[in-house]
Amino acid sequence: MSSWPARGKSVTILAVLSAIVWLALLVQPWFPWLLRERFVVDAADVDADLSTVTVLIPARDEADSIGETLASLSCQGQDLSVIVIDDNSTDDTAVIARAAPIKRLTVLDGQPLPRGWTGKLWALEQGRTRAATEHVVLLDADIQIVPGTIAGLLRQTRAENRQMVSLMARLRMVSRAERLLIPAFIYFFKLLYPFALSNAGSRWVAAAAGGCVLIERSMLERIGGFASLADAVIDDCTLARRVRAAGGATWVGVTHAAISLRGYDDFADIHAMVARSAYSQLRYSPLLLACCTLVMVLMFWVPPIALATGSAITAIAGLVGVIAMVLAYLPTLVYYRQRLAWALLMPLIGTLYLAMTWSSAVRYWRGTRTTWRGRRYQREV
Repeated sequence: MSSWPARGKSVTILAVLSAIVWLALLVQPWFPWLLRERFVVDAADVDADLSTVTVLIPARDEADSIGETLASLSCQGQDLSVIVIDDNSTDDTAVIARAAPIKRLTVLDGQPLPRGWTGKLWALEQGRTRAATEHVVLLDADIQIVPGTIAGLLRQTRAENRQMVSLMARLRMVSRAERLLIPAFIYFFKLLYPFALSNAGSRWVAAAAGGCVLIERSMLERIGGFASLADAVIDDCTLARRVRAAGGATWVGVTHAAISLRGYDDFADIHAMVARSAYSQLRYSPLLLACCTLVMVLMFWVPPIALATGSAITAIAGLVGVIAMVLAYLPTLVYYRQRLAWALLMPLIGTLYLAMTWSSAVRYWRGTRTTWRGRRYQREV
């Protein structure tokens, strides 16, 4: 019986520690839980002169979305150049792309993937060698952008003297799995890579979102093109680090102007998306994985357990942790117009993301770094 008071004291200590962590998150001066870094299209940016911009679109088996992506580019402005690199697709991606109503459109048949490259980066490198404009936009084949987006990005780079700007596209949030987990994907990404710190030029954080990126072509050449990050799994943040190391300034923000067309209808789809890069974000480190596990347990498991223990002090600490947990997530739900009640499921959401991170680690230990579009990238032994 004497062990129960000791256990109760341990739970109380953990509950207080968890509450302190959550409160510290809320009051951090860079407020990673808020979505203050926002990109909004200005009416003046519609139908602008885009003769200084080339859009590069790497596409592999994107027949379902490439048409809509290119249609959105046809409404961006005047004299925009577009290069689609068909990355050895097995569907009608190239056929659909060539039929797009864009005057300055080139569709390249991608060369076989060399050893040491990921498919997306190899496709972009082939497109980069064909681009001759001052700026280059890197656009995923499943991202639709509203009119004026490219001109707005161009204006921001010039006004703020940024060499690279990127947008966290609005991911689809239709299915139950998407509504539960997709807003949290963006929330956790911002906690891991605080946008405010990155945009301020912190030496510790270089964040980017790879779905829609505008970058100076001269900067791409300065860092050695995409060869400098040829095998990167998290290619967007790696590109941001290369740009910053070369003396460039970067910016990343959320937006409703770039919309992902890719759906994640069930948990298996979301698991595949998260597990593809989760362990890479931890630098394939078992120590960081263990630390991540302990932090996630402390933050997401301890508060509800403490709230249900019955001890007054422990329950109060647990309640503070739960309230802070919910408050920290609400701005993300508000921005993406999701039901606020989803915030009450944060312990479950955190648990699912932790499980997917472990799944990513197990896959790496079994020899696979990542998989994408039918390609499996093996771990180098």
